[in-house]
Amino acid sequence: MTDVVELRSDTFTLPTPAMLEAAAQAPLGDDVYGEDPTVAQLEHLAAELLGKEAACLMPSGTMANLTATLVHCPRGGKAIVGRESDIYVYEAGGASVCGGVVYEPLPNRPDGTIDPADIEQACAVDCNDPQFARPSMISLETPQNRCGGVPLSLPYLAEIAGLARRYGVALHLDGARLFNAATALRVTPAEIAAVADTVQVCLSKGLCAPIGSVLAGDARAISAARRVRKMLGGGMRQAGVVAACGIVALTKMTGRLADDHANAARLAAGLAVLPGITLSPPATNMVFFRVHDDRYTTCSFISAARDRGVRVEELGHGRIRAVTHADVSAAAVDRAIQVFTELLAGPRTGAGEEAR
Repeated sequence: MTDVVELRSDTFTLPTPAMLEAAAQAPLGDDVYGEDPTVAQLEHLAAELLGKEAACLMPSGTMANLTATLVHCPRGGKAIVGRESDIYVYEAGGASVCGGVVYEPLPNRPDGTIDPADIEQACAVDCNDPQFARPSMISLETPQNRCGGVPLSLPYLAEIAGLARRYGVALHLDGARLFNAATALRVTPAEIAAVADTVQVCLSKGLCAPIGSVLAGDARAISAARRVRKMLGGGMRQAGVVAACGIVALTKMTGRLADDHANAARLAAGLAVLPGITLSPPATNMVFFRVHDDRYTTCSFISAARDRGVRVEELGHGRIRAVTHADVSAAAVDRAIQVFTELLAGPRTGAGEEAR
């Protein structure tokens, strides 16, 4: 089907012609030896944009988060994470498997934040008591994916950073879509990252690179991260072909994220007037909604939309997520609204699967 509207995730974005041209022309070297000039250029650019001393190219955001966790947490140390965070839900328990790190998942509030009192309680253990895992890292995610793509406010980040300093705990920021958060908050990426010891940003997703993330922090942390990256199998040779796409992502693609946010708002407005739909206004490029119609379960509604060329997915708790991105135009959004309207047309008998 040629007219598919792909809303499952912004991970489906394709590299731009400029990226492919840059990859083909990039000067290359062996990055394990530290001799790929294009990788060095990308890492310098990323560090500058994020306001950090250094940065390291990673194959994925999962590896970047895992690397940061292993840098900050000794074996038997504790990583304090959100119960709805990607690092806890979607990253295969990597820190426990690879590093003997204990996750302590705390409830996320609807706005994506974790109650500072809960974080303080998790930090305030007697580190001299050998029974307890020592708190070593707090990880926050912005925008918070499973809470609706909501960016965390700068005052909240500063509050948690102060708490982390008080207890001698590192603060890691999972900023997979940090440029979306910066766009929504109308601040620079460096302002968001300022309070974090380490921060990871995906070059893929809304920025359209085909692969790659960067981990940034002070020089000491990033030096340690390079060793961990090698241990995890993330040392790459002529990685400039990847880095070249990342340079285009950071220099050409961040400014257009507001278009994705506008298209998400357009989609939400179209959904909001349909019978049997409940949703909250999107904060970035993600629209979460529920279908209350006895003719459908969540899964059957997703399947029916797919049959008509609109792809969305469930993301926990019976919610459907639709994500706008560079490969979804305003016309494609209107097409999706039309399909959803057709599916929900006609008489309804009740409140859907939640009433069963």
